Amino acid sequence: MRVRRLTVTVAAILVVIGGTTAYVVTAATEANDLATNEPAAGAEQVSQAKSGDLLFVDLAGGQNRVEKIAGGGARTPTELTCQRFYAAGGTSVCLKLAGPGPAYAAEISRDGKVVKSVALPGIPSRAKVSRSGNVVSWTSFVSGDSYSVPGGFSTRTGFFDVRTGETVESLEHFAATVEGAALTARDVNYWGLTVGSDDRTFYATLASGGFTWLVKGDLAANTVTSLRRDAECPSLSPDGTKVAYKKRIGRLGPWDLAVLDLATSTEKRLPGTAGIDDQATWLSENELAFAAVPKDAKLPAVHVTPADGSQPAKVLIPDATSPSPVT
Repeated sequence: MRVRRLTVTVAAILVVIGGTTAYVVTAATEANDLATNEPAAGAEQVSQAKSGDLLFVDLAGGQNRVEKIAGGGARTPTELTCQRFYAAGGTSVCLKLAGPGPAYAAEISRDGKVVKSVALPGIPSRAKVSRSGNVVSWTSFVSGDSYSVPGGFSTRTGFFDVRTGETVESLEHFAATVEGAALTARDVNYWGLTVGSDDRTFYATLASGGFTWLVKGDLAANTVTSLRRDAECPSLSPDGTKVAYKKRIGRLGPWDLAVLDLATSTEKRLPGTAGIDDQATWLSENELAFAAVPKDAKLPAVHVTPADGSQPAKVLIPDATSPSPVT
């Protein structure tokens, strides 16, 4: 997803430097907690979506309205507006404008009621919720507005545990082992967090020194270990056996989508996905959705593709992003 260049005012944010202790707070103590548990505008509509519906952010009207497509194809707008959106297990996260500057926040709702609002240090980029609905994650650009130039941007990735109220605003304090050695560099960036069914195991992208790695981590132990280079914005399959990610075509070319079988370490590139700049979403064990700008179009569209690469990707929803299936 390409994001317009904006001047970001960072207010009330603790900047976490690589190697320092993370800023961790709980819902009971943070000033921006929403203890009233009031229904959010649009969040209650989202919570009423049924299994088989597909939620997404509509870009055509310029309002970034969250909409849903029912199983029969009817398209229904909600009152929720988000730059990025995701929902799973009764929990939704809306990365949204939250004030002048501009300022942004991750607004987290459970069963249609806001339970947390976390200030973001930059422009929203990625959002996910674990299948249980217990762990919400996000990534924002702190500087720069594109993943296309390694080392030319800075990101901040954090997560919120709905069960405990714990908020971790950065992963940069996690102990990282990269290609068998402890990583001590200070230029560490993380993005694209995706959490497994145990609400503890995760996969993400780690960048340092102009290189990127797919890493496997532990949210409780605060550790990550590299699995392979040149794999970005991972997304774990519902059964936890595969990871989809974007990977460059050639050394400096665009990305396409690839799927890694974790048991065999076999990687398959998916046809018709060139130009993807998104964190893919698994619609099922066999099908993926992602946003990319079609040829001759100005705005991204939601595409779908078989996870086995048997057919090229095709456009499902024009002028849309952030596909989120209701299961």
